[in-house]
Amino acid sequence: MLAGCGALILASGVGCTAFMAPRETIPATIPGPSPTSTAPRELDMVSLPPYVIEPPDILMINAIKIVPKPPHKIEPFDGLLIRALNTPLESPIADIFSVDPEGTVDLGPAYGKVRVVGMTIDDAQDAIRKELTKTLADPQVSVSLAFSAGAQQIVGEHLVGPDGRVNLGTYGSVYVTGLTLQQAKQAVEKQLSNKLEDPEVVVDVFAYNSKKYYIITQGSSFGDNIVNLPITGNETVLDAISNINGLSQVSSKHIWIARPAPNGVGCEQILPVNYDEITRGGVTATNWQVMPGDRLFISEQPLATLDARVATITRPFERLLGFVSLGTAAANRIVRFGLGTL
Repeated sequence: MLAGCGALILASGVGCTAFMAPRETIPATIPGPSPTSTAPRELDMVSLPPYVIEPPDILMINAIKIVPKPPHKIEPFDGLLIRALNTPLESPIADIFSVDPEGTVDLGPAYGKVRVVGMTIDDAQDAIRKELTKTLADPQVSVSLAFSAGAQQIVGEHLVGPDGRVNLGTYGSVYVTGLTLQQAKQAVEKQLSNKLEDPEVVVDVFAYNSKKYYIITQGSSFGDNIVNLPITGNETVLDAISNINGLSQVSSKHIWIARPAPNGVGCEQILPVNYDEITRGGVTATNWQVMPGDRLFISEQPLATLDARVATITRPFERLLGFVSLGTAAANRIVRFGLGTL
């Protein structure tokens, strides 16, 4: 039996622990507040890894090349680049002409209008050449699509929905959760290529909403206060505390960071914070850099907690005694003014 107890004690002393006092670290290889700790801090900060998109991030997606796949049917307000040879010097044709609402392009007073709506580019080229032969001898015409008014423009902010997708309007939606910006760019261009010719887009993050850290302040039996704040990649413990306007009246200086293990694999870290050193002394050893998912825990003052618990127990009796005292005082006043016989 003694051997079994010894094995149990030995087993309890190794491995990861779900929670430990902040004077120790998890895993044990992290030497706590020692200046030799590998955890990044104020004067030894690190850059975060490439940003991974998640809901509810907001992406800035701007398309810089939107060309519909051929054969394109010309629509009103499309722009056609029309160039013609063998034209008089005073009436050249070499410009972008917009298709008016009636479906025609106006080539100028010398040549008139040509109806092109609903045609392909090749058909429009033949129609314009045919019209120009009425005034020119052997005109050589070239027509290309300069811009398409009917193609939906992709510009501005796009919210990553709960399903992990961004909506691209008439071009459909694309799944971007778990992708870096470069991977998201490729995914969006692949989706657009179903309807566009070699599309090009620029993808950036407009609002970093998915990566955050938490500040938990114990409330001395009045409930804990939890605040979540977005990560910018440059926060330290002092930055986090300043975001909640410092320590509360019931907070102690017993502070630590609880850092979850990646995907629950491995051991969590408990990084203790020496508040007096990083504020009064300017010592940066425990002014840790805050990482996504960190929990900055600010414990309560023991005396404030004791006072709150005592008040919780005595408050009902104080109210009861107060009611009795008020009732007795009211009865005495009634008797004193001779109203008790009524």
